[in-house]
Amino acid sequence: MAILSFSTHPPNPNPNPKTPKSTTTLVPSLVPAISKRHFVFKTTQLIISTSLIATQLYPIPNSSAEPSPKAAPLAIGNTKSWFQYYGSGFSIRVPPEFQDMTEPEDYDAGLSLYGDKAKPKMFAARFASPDGSEIVNVLIRPTNQLKITFLEAQDITDLGSLKEAARIFVPGGANIYTARKIKIKEDEGFRTYYFYEFGDDEQHAALVAAVNGGKAYIAGATAPQSKWDSDGVKLRSAAISLAVL
Repeated sequence: MAILSFSTHPPNPNPNPKTPKSTTTLVPSLVPAISKRHFVFKTTQLIISTSLIATQLYPIPNSSAEPSPKAAPLAIGNTKSWFQYYGSGFSIRVPPEFQDMTEPEDYDAGLSLYGDKAKPKMFAARFASPDGSEIVNVLIRPTNQLKITFLEAQDITDLGSLKEAARIFVPGGANIYTARKIKIKEDEGFRTYYFYEFGDDEQHAALVAAVNGGKAYIAGATAPQSKWDSDGVKLRSAAISLAVL
């Protein structure tokens, strides 16, 4: 926190042991050299199963999303030389050699009596490693789809504390390895981002979320556990590079 040509925009704590483990894996494996149709289907499943589309709340233990007071600094890399993708209200850095898999606007699918209307895209941005096993993506969702609020959410803290919001962003049965609240200075003050790193026996994910103007911006980066030791810093860095504009 995730498609064939790059955009040319200018640079501008583990769960309680009593918690039943989900019967499905966190994210399905992606098979190299598969068809585009199959690839799109698989990556769509991946995002839904990591609860980036979080219309349903998953209970987690009360302590599992608490940041440790003595937590070591997150290992991240320098992403300044990476391509910076600009989307609607956000930007994100893309790891080298990742392919742009962002779906184009489909105007034909949304025709109405009132003129052209673009079909809503599932992903605001989506990128994949050459073999398709590592994914970086961004979703944008109205905050009232994530949590019922009377007022328009302007900051992610409006969705609750770091621990409370984990019920929105982290799927049930996942092991939460670390959770952090990150404050970034902007022209008009500070913006808060929530960071979660979690996984299961097969997959590992890093997710960053922020809110602006009633919309939640969610960046996720996922890979098989077997690849996280070698590529985890790169993927974590990509997720943390999310910036709400």
